[in-house]
Amino acid sequence: MKRITIGNSALTASEISLGCMRMADLSKEDANKVINTALENGIDFFDHADIYGGGKSEEVFADAIDMNATIREKMILQSKCGIRQGFFDFSKEHIISSVEGSLKRLKTDYLDTLLLHRPDTLFEPEEVAAAFTELEKSGKVRHFGVSNQNPGQIELLKKYVDQELIANQLQFSIMHTGMIDTGFNVNMMIDPSLDRDGGILEYSRLNNMTIQAWSPFQYGFFEGVFLDNDKFPELNKTIDKIAADKGVTNSAIAVAWIQRHPASFQTVVGTMNPGRIADIAKASDVTLSREEWYEIYRAAGNQLP
Repeated sequence: MKRITIGNSALTASEISLGCMRMADLSKEDANKVINTALENGIDFFDHADIYGGGKSEEVFADAIDMNATIREKMILQSKCGIRQGFFDFSKEHIISSVEGSLKRLKTDYLDTLLLHRPDTLFEPEEVAAAFTELEKSGKVRHFGVSNQNPGQIELLKKYVDQELIANQLQFSIMHTGMIDTGFNVNMMIDPSLDRDGGILEYSRLNNMTIQAWSPFQYGFFEGVFLDNDKFPELNKTIDKIAADKGVTNSAIAVAWIQRHPASFQTVVGTMNPGRIADIAKASDVTLSREEWYEIYRAAGNQLP
């Protein structure tokens, strides 16, 4: 498994991360197998959020491995906060209480990374700054970042916080390519030319901020997966052909397509199937050629200008 440095930090991690949103539904035995399969295949970065399973996903994770100091040092734990029932909340009180809840459920003394989960338009940056400083000084959080934010929102936050913002978690996949479409269609009067995110890809590269790509197999928002889906025959035909040539699964190719980009994405995969985790991990050994990468992009229905 290839490793990357997360943002402007000393934190290095697997380029593929395991998203633990669905872990709440697993038994202790099944969750243990999922976590250990990830570790055995070089995936040491685990992505959580306080809302996943209403907190149960974090509890199941810790219980499954009988969390202790020895295994804790073998993994990197990230959690997110800010989404509440019907509203967003970046208040100092909520950020701190959310972290304390995650630490209790994960049975650990610290989070390697905390992300603010979806923008809160009512947020006061001074409150976020105070929360980050308190959490850093107490040793409860070592690194900070955001999720689903654009450059303007990030810059506003950076004006107030003392900590480096090392990551931004954004939706990106073969079938969700807005952040690169606009770069192909500069100064054109067509839909793919619309800048929907403020140039977040270029901003992230200029500021050495790691993009964590979530939902790498989804199309739309949460409409379903595009792999093995009859709605996308040309895309699946192309992916399957390249997968056969490389000796890996179509899931591995879908992730390898993301990892081929020089922005050094960290892909967050959410499967709770141990066999599929092992298959996906092989993406780290696959390097698509330019021709293959663009062939897949075009097969997804994209036209180059």
